[in-house]
Amino acid sequence: MAGQAPDGQPVPADGSLPEASAARLGAAPFGVYVHVPFCLTRCGYCDFNTYTAAELGSGASRDSYPALAIEEIRLAARVLHGQAGPVQTVFFGGGTPTLLPPGQLAAILRAIDAELGLAPGAEVTAEANPETIDPRSLAQLRDGGVTRLSVGMQSAVPHVLAVLERVHEPGRPEQCIAWARAAGFARLSLDLIYGTPGESDADWQASLDAALVAGPDHISAYSLIVEDGTRLAARIRRGELPAPDDDVLADRYLMADDRLAAAGLTWYEVSNWAAGPGSRCRHNQLYWTGGDWWGVGPGAHSHVGGTRWWNVRHPAAYARRIGAGASPGQAREILTEAEQATERIMLATRLAAGCPVADLGPAGRAAAQQGAADGLVSDAALAEGTVLLTRHGRLLADAVIRSITD
Repeated sequence: MAGQAPDGQPVPADGSLPEASAARLGAAPFGVYVHVPFCLTRCGYCDFNTYTAAELGSGASRDSYPALAIEEIRLAARVLHGQAGPVQTVFFGGGTPTLLPPGQLAAILRAIDAELGLAPGAEVTAEANPETIDPRSLAQLRDGGVTRLSVGMQSAVPHVLAVLERVHEPGRPEQCIAWARAAGFARLSLDLIYGTPGESDADWQASLDAALVAGPDHISAYSLIVEDGTRLAARIRRGELPAPDDDVLADRYLMADDRLAAAGLTWYEVSNWAAGPGSRCRHNQLYWTGGDWWGVGPGAHSHVGGTRWWNVRHPAAYARRIGAGASPGQAREILTEAEQATERIMLATRLAAGCPVADLGPAGRAAAQQGAADGLVSDAALAEGTVLLTRHGRLLADAVIRSITD
């Protein structure tokens, strides 16, 4: 995971964990996230820690990145002493991981296996932008050990893609899914965004229909968030585009839930739908259920045994730290038991499995009862000891979560 981070404590140069966190190694499932911070162009809505060639500057390059990532994996092996357990999931995210040649991604994966140990049947996901993959590269990714592909579709409508500043041609993501299936991928996901300025209900319906015709077994659908500092935010501020409307976003979510459910995809997290338990993203489930993971790469976040840390953001700074044999960690925070409990509640409540009422304090239990009275929490599930969001509750998930954790 990568993104903005709070201030924190210094990370030791050798990356060593606090004693209490080291003692908990192996107690939770373990995964690895590899952040590939490169993009061909910057989408207008994006504020991720990514860099085009023009933005990268000196001291870092795509060509040098895989060797640096492998060095951080070796650092992880030294810090974890083989005690974190086998790697259950690997996720190549970005940025655009598929800007790296498939052989380089495979080399990073081999290093993870050699240094940390891949579990039998490990899930290995690669995110891909449609313009960066073709039948040959997909076959090479599959041969290199990638088992799951997540393709950034966002929309099937040309004018919506234009506002988002996505550069792929409409229809290309669907073609990529077909190519990936032919290459042997059984687990295929498409990402969609709803609420783009200028998008109509018909546009959103067309995107849902196009995604489903492609036949993935997993779809993620996210409401557009206008992030400060992006070109999209500047256009809205200047009045060139309207801001997303909350009521419209809610309607679009319900449209998605209806259409995806009718096609046999069931929600398992507020923004994610899958054809069945075997089609759910195991790596994201590791995040949502209190697992441990090591985040490799510039700006990547990690969590092990109640300690969270984040790497320096710029690839050049990352390269300098790795080149000096030091941890690329910028800072860390050691979570208290109370903070960890709150995070468990926040994440579990977003899941279709729900959050155990037993995890809540007295005020949280009272808030859950009020949520049930307001139609936001399932009465039946609450009676059985689980806080489970209703469909209406999913629209107000953040508010429900705030109420039960305050």
